[in-house]
Amino acid sequence: MLSRKAEDYLEGILNITEEKGYARIKDIAVTLGVRPPSVVEMVDRLNKKGLVEYRKYDGVKLTEEGKDIALSVKDRHDIIKSFLEIINVPEKIADEDACTMEHELHTITTTQIKNLVIFVKNAPEYPEWLKHFEEFCASGEHPCVGRDRKQKV
Repeated sequence: MLSRKAEDYLEGILNITEEKGYARIKDIAVTLGVRPPSVVEMVDRLNKKGLVEYRKYDGVKLTEEGKDIALSVKDRHDIIKSFLEIINVPEKIADEDACTMEHELHTITTTQIKNLVIFVKNAPEYPEWLKHFEEFCASGEHPCVGRDRKQKV
């Protein structure tokens, strides 16, 4: 079992590598908003666990096991972010919240969120209920409920 911090490093290394083709200590530090000595310390730990290969002048490379974990974390992040965007959370906030939630949610919850996201994104027409939700977010009133009826939470 890895710590949240270790998962963040693996995901960060994956994202940098996908963008640049390689990951250096400096790149990881900038991406994660930490100091280079902290990156070296964590990379050494991940190296000892067999999740990355680190050579001082060649940078950091994910092992197959490290890449599998990083892809899993990235998938959880992307699914949660997509869900939050569907419910009208601004992209920047959705990205930040997904970073927190990706580590905390039960696997079953994440799977159901993924199912909902796939269902919504693959609906043949823009779902009517999603339009109603947008109206509700803008007005605070459910467009399908008469004003004389109380709305329940």
